[in-house]
Amino acid sequence: MRLIIDTDAGVDDAQAIMLALTYPSAAVEAITTVTGNAHVDWVTRNVFAVLDVMRAAVPVYRGADQPLLPGRWQPEPGIHGEDGLGNYRHRPAGNCQAEPEPAAVALVRLANEAPGELTLVALGPQTNIALACRLDPEFPRKIRQFVFMGGTIAAMGNTRNVTAEFNIFADPEAALIVLDAFPQSAMLSWETTLKHPFSWESFDALAAVQTRAGQFFSEISQPVVTFLQRLNPLSGYLLPDPLAMAVALEPEVVRRSEQRPVTVELQGTQTRGQTVIDYLGRTGRPSNVTLVTELDIDRVYALFQRMLA
Repeated sequence: MRLIIDTDAGVDDAQAIMLALTYPSAAVEAITTVTGNAHVDWVTRNVFAVLDVMRAAVPVYRGADQPLLPGRWQPEPGIHGEDGLGNYRHRPAGNCQAEPEPAAVALVRLANEAPGELTLVALGPQTNIALACRLDPEFPRKIRQFVFMGGTIAAMGNTRNVTAEFNIFADPEAALIVLDAFPQSAMLSWETTLKHPFSWESFDALAAVQTRAGQFFSEISQPVVTFLQRLNPLSGYLLPDPLAMAVALEPEVVRRSEQRPVTVELQGTQTRGQTVIDYLGRTGRPSNVTLVTELDIDRVYALFQRMLA
C-alpha cells in the first residue's frame, strides 16, 4: 500500500502516522501538512519530530496556513498542547526543512505520477485536498482510496457549533469541495470515535512500553489524558485519527459500515460545518461516502502494540 498522509499533526495524528510507518505492507511516500490542531508551521515541525522518533525519512510538504475562508480557525491548545504535540520537549536538533513544493501541488504531481495507486488519508481539515481538486479536477479519480477522519453521523459534534466535528468545522468549504469531487471516500466520524476508545487500563499498558516509540507515545499523550479524564473520567482514551488510519491500513478492522450521500452545511448559524447525511434517500443524490460505524478495537490495539514494540 502506497500512502500519502495529509495531517494537522496533533497528538492523535502523530499516533496515526506512527501506525502507518510501522505497518509491514505500507509505504508512506509523502506527508502534507495543514493548519488545524495547530498552525501549519508547528504542524510541520511536529511531523519531523514523529519521523525523528521513528527513524523514518519521508518527504514533507508544507500546506495551507489558513482555511479557504480565513479568519474563522482557532487552534486546540487545551487538548493538544501549545505546540500541537503535547508540549513535546525533545525535538530533533537538526534543521528539518519541508520540500519547496507546496502541498497541494505535490498532491497533484504524486497522483499524476502514480494514477490509481495511492491511498490518501486525511487526518485534519481538508484545505490542501480541496486546493488539489481545484488545481486538477481529475485528481480525485487518480487516487486509489480516500479515507478521512472527520464529520458527524448523528450531529454529535465537538465544536462551538455543537453539531459539527473539528476537522470539518475548521474548513467546511474545503470539505464540501472534496466530498463533491471524490466519487467515493471512507469516513471515520466523531461518534464512531466515541464508541471505540481504549480502556484506561489498555492505555496505561501502552504508555508503560519502554521503547523509544513507547516513551514518545506516553509523553505526548499527557495533555489529552488530562483533558479526557476531566471531561469524562469513564470515557477511556479516544483515538480519532488512529482509527481512520487503521481503516486504511487494515480494512478487516471494519465490522460495520454503510454507504450514504454526504454533504456539508455552510450557512447554518448553529450548524455550519455539520456533515449532512441523506439516510432516507430524499435528495436523489448517489452515495459518495462509506460511513464506518463499528470497528474491531482489539485489532486496533494489536496495531498499537506492534507500533510501540
